Amino acid sequence: MKYICLGYIKPGTFEGMSDDERNAVLDECFKHNDQLRADGHLLAELPLQPPETALTLYWKNGKVATTDGPYAETKEQLGGIHILEARDLNHAIQLVSQLPGFQYGLGPVEIRPAADLNELIKASEQRRKQKTAQ
Repeated sequence: MKYICLGYIKPGTFEGMSDDERNAVLDECFKHNDQLRADGHLLAELPLQPPETALTLYWKNGKVATTDGPYAETKEQLGGIHILEARDLNHAIQLVSQLPGFQYGLGPVEIRPAADLNELIKASEQRRKQKTAQ
């Protein structure tokens, strides 16, 4: 089963580290990710640019509107995403709990099972084909 892991980071954490500290964190995290990848658990990883580069779209007054930055008002900001393959939620928890970033206080990680939309997509395709055939 696939799990999406949303890694949050406290603003200023990396900026407050020395170059040596930052390099140590990155080296440990990348080494850990290499092992997860080699074991077939890390399917993808996507780091994000800082929150100030974000743009949020939402629906307002009958049209799409935008606002700068992330929409959520939180102390931590989303820093990146891991897509893991794990047997079940307990296995995903075990894998994520070994992330080196925790010991450096980088922030929490939210784990969510990925949704399987295959059946919904197939049903939608069938409905759309029926509509065009009419």
